[in-house]
Amino acid sequence: MPLLILTVGVSAMVMASPARADFRVCNATQNLVGVGIGYRAKAGWITEGWWHIEGSSCKTLIEGPLSSRFYYLYAEDAERGGRWDGPINMCVAEKEFKIAGVSDCVARGFQRAGFQEYDTGEQASWMVQLTDEPATGGAPAAPGTNSQ
Repeated sequence: MPLLILTVGVSAMVMASPARADFRVCNATQNLVGVGIGYRAKAGWITEGWWHIEGSSCKTLIEGPLSSRFYYLYAEDAERGGRWDGPINMCVAEKEFKIAGVSDCVARGFQRAGFQEYDTGEQASWMVQLTDEPATGGAPAAPGTNSQ
């Protein structure tokens, strides 16, 4: 099974269309993917999921201008079992979830998963593309991009 990696994807702007302000995830694989996102809200850390993204399609996880600089992403290939993850531990659940806090996941009845951090540089919009291309030379996954 090829190593699942995150790659950069930039949305091309068409002159006639307005700029979108949101956090989007595009699934460049042929498989169904489940995605969770983590972020810091005024009340503290929040993780949310699952967005189900069909192969060769995109979904908006956060609508409107981004209010945080850092966002965290975790995804699982629902058909092949691979995952896109990272070193930041946050909480997830089996079914749809919105969880406050990132500590004591198991003690609170949740699972712990490793999320990948994205520094949006305080941009209003960001996009991450999930692919199943093999990584070359063990290079880490590329960050998402400002999609303006």
